[in-house]
Order: sequence, then C-alpha cells, then structure tokens
Amino acid sequence: MVDQQADVVVIGGGILGLATAERMTQGYPGLRVAVIEAEPELAFHQTGRNSGVLHSGLYYTPGSLKAVGAVAGRQKMVEFCVEHGIDHEVCGKVVVATRDDELERLDALYERGAQNGVAVEHVDQARLAELEPYCDGIRGILVPSTGIVSYRQVCQKLGDLVTERGGEIHLGVKVLGIDDRGDRATVLTSAGEWGTRLVVNCAGLRSDQVARMAAASEGNRIVPFRGEYFELAPGRRHLVNNLIYPVPDPSFPFLGVHLTRMIDGAIHAGPNAVLALAREGYRWRDVDISQVREHLGNRGLWKLARAYWRTGAGEIWRSISKRAFVTALQRLVPDIQIGDLEDSPSGVRAQAMSPGGDLLDDFAITTTTRSVHVLNAPSPAATAALHIAQAVVDQLDDRLL
Repeated sequence: MVDQQADVVVIGGGILGLATAERMTQGYPGLRVAVIEAEPELAFHQTGRNSGVLHSGLYYTPGSLKAVGAVAGRQKMVEFCVEHGIDHEVCGKVVVATRDDELERLDALYERGAQNGVAVEHVDQARLAELEPYCDGIRGILVPSTGIVSYRQVCQKLGDLVTERGGEIHLGVKVLGIDDRGDRATVLTSAGEWGTRLVVNCAGLRSDQVARMAAASEGNRIVPFRGEYFELAPGRRHLVNNLIYPVPDPSFPFLGVHLTRMIDGAIHAGPNAVLALAREGYRWRDVDISQVREHLGNRGLWKLARAYWRTGAGEIWRSISKRAFVTALQRLVPDIQIGDLEDSPSGVRAQAMSPGGDLLDDFAITTTTRSVHVLNAPSPAATAALHIAQAVVDQLDDRLL
C-alpha cells in the first residue's frame, strides 16, 4: 500500500537534488515535489565537504557538459547568491608553473580556457608576486572569474525556497527500492512507500545503486575517492591571498594539491586523493567490507591502478606522511612549514567508472520512462548545480505539466 503521493520524488538532499526541486517548484507552481535524504541534514556529504570554489570552467574539454555547465552555472550561482544575500566573493585564482617543463601545459590550459569563454590572463613572475607574494612560481595564469562561497548556505536557501512553495523535504529516510514499470512509479523507503509520476536520482555517492534499482545505471558504478585536507593555522593565513593551484596533469582526473581561501577566511590545503574503503569513507579506518569486495572485483579499478600506480603511490604517501604533504605545498608556497598545518575534515568524491574501466570525464545523466538519474556529477557540479538542475527540468518539461 502506497503511504504518500507526489508528482516528483527527488532522491538526494545535496545541492543538485535541492536545486532541481527548487527549479521545479519555481517553474511549475502547484507541482507536488518531495525531496528524500538519507542523512539527518542537508548537504551532508559532497556538497558540504568541498573547498567551496566557484569554478570558472578553465579545465574542461571544450563543448563538454562540464565546460558549458561551469561557465553558465557559475554566473547563475553568483546571481543566486546576490539575490538571496549569500556570502560569496569573486576573488580570482592563479594557476602556477613552478618548473620549466610545466610551461607548455600552462599555455595549453590558457588556450583551453579561452576556448571555453573563460577570461584568462598570462602573468609573469613580477605580476604573480603582486597577486600572491609568498608564491614561488616562474609564470602563471590569472582566472579572475573564480570565486568562493559556502555551498551549505546555498543549500539552506534552496531548501527554504522549496518548502516555502509547498514542496516537502524528508530527512533520515533511505531509499530501498524503485518500481517504475507502471503508469506511476513507486519508491520504497525506510519510512514507507511513495507513489509518484517521476523520480529524479541525485543521490551522489549512492547514485549508481539507486539507478540500478530502476535498471538505469548502464553498468556505470561509483568509485569513491577521499580528498584529504589540512588548513593553515590562523597566524599563517597571510601566506595565501586567494586561490593558488598547480598546473594539473592532464592525464590524471584530479587537480593536485592546492591552496584555497574559504569564505570564512580559513585557508584550505589539499586535497590529497586516495581510494576510499567505504562510500562515506572519510578516514582510513572507515571500512565497509562490501565496498572493499567491490573494489577488489572491479577490473576497471585494477586497470586504473596499473595506469596511475606512480601517481597513486604518491597520493597514498602524502596521506600517511604530513611532511610529504607539506613538501607538495612548498612547491607553491615555500614558507609553509609542517607546524603551519591543522587537521581539516575530508571529503569523498563520487566518481563514476564506465563498464570498460574508464573514469567518466563528463557529467552523465541517464533516463527511463519515469526516472532521471544523475550518475556522474563530481566537481564542478556544485558550481554548475543551477544549470544542471534546469537542464534536468527542461528534459522533463512535457511530463511535468
């Protein structure tokens, strides 16, 4: 017996789920929208545990969903913050080459940014010293449109808007199954069954598991990677003005250890990226035996390990050696010392892997007759959230009327 009814059930109370619910309640007055979140609060995982960057769209393949979404989404997010009085700052960032062998990649990154419509500027050593006096680089690029924000605050406002317009948010409710074979879908949860016209899956770290319930995963699976952070002690925050990034390795799916000023003034250092042993594995001791078994049986993960074993070994070493972490930071800011770093909470990135063992480089969305599944939405998904949400809603337009 169905306990509750809705027109749309959105699974996931992170920024994508909330943004989608907000777009629906704004664009379709009277639509009954229910958000179901397994945790006791909103933005509990990826959204509330990232570096709070408003990404510019610099890094992504021209024409990709990430490139288009970051550029358009950053503008939408800034406008949203201005409209609702959410603390944010468009402060800019520098990407810094510290060795001659990085200069070619730096120039390629400049060209990519220009192709994506991102304003970028070459900066020489003298200009870099003006922007970041303690940074030790031989050349860099300035990205003025990059900013910072608290995505938790954004989510709180999105949630408020949803409920003000008649939507519902249910916390501490886990999804156990989906049946979308009839003229309506049924979502089985730990608090009973929901009958609904449509289901939108924005479950992040659990998105592949939810998609499999509706036979919509297309064989993709989430591989969780933990991002480990430190932050600079308050007395050492003067070493970083805004955001300092290294030149990324284009063959590796992470940006490398960098320094980020947060909206509260703290300076985050990181993230280091290591394979997590649980979907919500924020510490080495967080181990889920079923996840470990999944890792061991994942041929794609073994393929990835063979391709990046040197890089992966370096990430693990930085995870267990604070001094090694400091050495990576000193490439950017030599004055940072081991005593300058204080512990900071880790995050876990929900990175999708294809059946062939490749990490999905772009956002990925699958559909069935009665459901939409956001299967890959790592960074810059928070920046692009309002853009992605509108795209999901536009895709469902004729079914929401």
